[in-house]
Amino acid sequence: MTAATTISRIRATEVIVPANPGAIDSPSVHRPLHNKPWKGASSWSVQFDAMPKVILELELDDGTVGLGELYRAHDWDTIDALAETLVGLDVRAMSLQELPIPRVHEFDGFEMAVWDAFARTAGLRVVDLLGGPVRERIAVSAWSSHRTVDEIGDVVRPFATAGFTSVKLKCSLADDVVAWCEAIAAAAPGLSVVLDPNGRFERFADARAIGLALAEIGNVACLEDPLPHWMVDDWARLRAAVPVPLARHLSLAYPQFADRGSEAVAVVRRGSADMFNLTAGLSDFQRLDHLADLFAMPTWHGSQVDFGIAEAAYLHSCAAARSCTQPGDIFGRLIRSHDLLAEPLRIEPPYAFLPSGPGLGVVLDDEARREFRTVDKEYRP
Repeated sequence: MTAATTISRIRATEVIVPANPGAIDSPSVHRPLHNKPWKGASSWSVQFDAMPKVILELELDDGTVGLGELYRAHDWDTIDALAETLVGLDVRAMSLQELPIPRVHEFDGFEMAVWDAFARTAGLRVVDLLGGPVRERIAVSAWSSHRTVDEIGDVVRPFATAGFTSVKLKCSLADDVVAWCEAIAAAAPGLSVVLDPNGRFERFADARAIGLALAEIGNVACLEDPLPHWMVDDWARLRAAVPVPLARHLSLAYPQFADRGSEAVAVVRRGSADMFNLTAGLSDFQRLDHLADLFAMPTWHGSQVDFGIAEAAYLHSCAAARSCTQPGDIFGRLIRSHDLLAEPLRIEPPYAFLPSGPGLGVVLDDEARREFRTVDKEYRP
């Protein structure tokens, strides 16, 4: 006789959900943001909302369903293997810290679904599995990508009016970020700016000149990944030279590209950043939070401009994380045409609120799942 908490079925639905018109960038400055090679396409050549993502529904014998959401750029062979490993197992017999699947790119989405199902069977929230909340509301940021200088004021003004206190902007050396920030200071006084070039300021001299000019304006909260990660000495030089905080994005989403948490130790030892943007699954985010907390390094949760399932998981992680005090990247609902939730997350700028109810506290909108699906697969014992 099987336990009521045995995984009886896993459904994996691939979906493509476009962004709202005009939500990403200016029409005249279209610069795709997916920064890894994908299916023969080079880095920075594919826009993220054109890429599929996979939603998981992990159903137990008692009818409980755990939800998960994978990062974009998934591999179906890997999904098949992970689902076939998990289906038929009892979630209550698993160690949530050491699931019986490898930590590949698709791991975090499956972990999310298992934790959601486990928590629901126990009548707990996912945040309770992480030790309980230290906060019930989480600071969040607004977001935009490459914009013209003429447009940037009109883009950010509604964010400030809505109640956001910060906006994150993707950028590169091709963008006049100094003029951006001057325009933002005029259009939305009090709105702080996070500039994220994903390492594309490229040279210490350029990053230093930009950082010093931005410091004169005074509305930049931090420069996130101004230089490539390998330029460890130049990061430290830049931090010493520029009176603008530096944030290091530490992502464990792509282990195939050698993303690993141990890099946080090198950052702390070298003194090359002031704070972390952390992108990781439930258990890994908590590990990184504990390290950051020990060294009094503030953090926030990163994202891939996700749907509501992943963002709900991020809120549970942030709620349990002592270090997670900076506005997080939980803005998918502002950008995507649908979040795939039956009821959206409660976001009242500048905060998002921890979902109530067991597990992740969210319900999949099945009509939306069917509307946006491109592939449906099912796995049984």
